[in-house]
Amino acid sequence: MKFVLQNKHIYPYSNLKHKNMAIYKAYDEKVEVNGQTILSFVNGTQSSFQKTILGILADHGIESPEADKWYPQQHWLDAFKTISEKVGSMTLMSIGKAIPESAVFPPQIDNLETALSAIDMAYNMNHRGGNIGHYKLEAFDVSKRKATMVCENPYPDAFNQGIITSMAKRFKPKEALFVVVEQDKTKPSRDKGDERSHFNISW
Repeated sequence: MKFVLQNKHIYPYSNLKHKNMAIYKAYDEKVEVNGQTILSFVNGTQSSFQKTILGILADHGIESPEADKWYPQQHWLDAFKTISEKVGSMTLMSIGKAIPESAVFPPQIDNLETALSAIDMAYNMNHRGGNIGHYKLEAFDVSKRKATMVCENPYPDAFNQGIITSMAKRFKPKEALFVVVEQDKTKPSRDKGDERSHFNISW
């Protein structure tokens, strides 16, 4: 995703039930993803692997992706699945972390709560055409220094955890020495076919 937010629109998360809960399966065949999101993923990998990734993308109908063009999300997800099988979950988490690191944020994104909420705004800005799922900040407790993010989208848990971790570390409170993002293993997850995955943030 391209984390450049230039408006203050807040997009409502979807309450729709999805027919197929499998990851790497678009919720709507009409959904498109922009080229900047794809290029951010490519640039988040080691340079020695980027040529391979571009080859995989071409095999799935996305040849020489351009930042300002839109591509069928299912083509992207098919390529994403192949890439993930080659790099493994830990690398997917690292790529997720890399995407927001160099992003430009507007002044209103200036604390942990607004930053976590901004993930869904960025997601909506970079996908279009139908039901795309969501990232929802379900709970945020300043006194307990805890928050909960819920992910309901076609992307794997490790990748989503990487994005949340990067945003949380970048915007953690000044008095916090650390921030930790952990998947709630007591609840069902998208990787196991459920509708959503839960991530606990503490600082």
